[in-house]
Amino acid sequence: MSKKVSCLGPEGSYSHLAAEKLCAGSEVLLCANFPEVFRALTSGAAEDAVIPIENSIQGGVLQNLDLLEREDVYAVEQTVLKIDHRLALKEGVPLSAVRRVYSHEQAIGQCSEYLQQHLPQAECIFTDSTAKSLSLVDEASAGIVGAHAKRAGIVLSAENIANEKENYTQFFRLKRRAEGLPAHSGTVFFCAVCEHRPGSLLTLLKVFSDEGINLTRIESRPIRGILGEYRFFIEIDGDLGEKRIRGALERARGLCRTFRILGAYR
Repeated sequence: MSKKVSCLGPEGSYSHLAAEKLCAGSEVLLCANFPEVFRALTSGAAEDAVIPIENSIQGGVLQNLDLLEREDVYAVEQTVLKIDHRLALKEGVPLSAVRRVYSHEQAIGQCSEYLQQHLPQAECIFTDSTAKSLSLVDEASAGIVGAHAKRAGIVLSAENIANEKENYTQFFRLKRRAEGLPAHSGTVFFCAVCEHRPGSLLTLLKVFSDEGINLTRIESRPIRGILGEYRFFIEIDGDLGEKRIRGALERARGLCRTFRILGAYR
């Protein structure tokens, strides 16, 4: 029986492409939304899950940061895909006839300049994925989809319509937390809540500075139900199998109200 990997559908989504790259040979379970992707993994319906976690233009995929911190999973591998957004139109429909543009929220944000210039009359409507928008294209509706998308009667713009042509998304492969972390890594990702007092974040970060450990990412998210307090998502360069890295992480844990390793990967 083949292994299964869950990811955001429908077929042809960027998540689908990433799942095929990270889990070649696995059966792909296409899910309607990100919580369903996580549930498929934690329930045992899938052995792996693949999610987008950060885009080079829009930043972190916030829903997935929250789910990664909350669910019993680890990120154990990562890959990066180049994103090439195209406008999808029904064959023969001019831009002036378009009243709605469907796509994922991040894709619409990444193509905002094109939309303002060429489709100022169109309402932007968010969908669960770029691939989903392909099924909604009609005589008055366009979609923003990947350059690889294909459907009879639908034509794609000749050029990438994103504000920034060098556009990349990082994807994680997830495993159930009970399976543990890899013995070695190039990167460690964790979530920390510092004490709510002056200098607490500086004290936390100094642990890694003192050891010469490079921080490659830091992002804050509000703590649910506590206005003005934040969780910090932090990524560092380092091999989890190295004593120096493990020691720094343990010292950091001791300085925080809560501390949770979210993944280790190359």
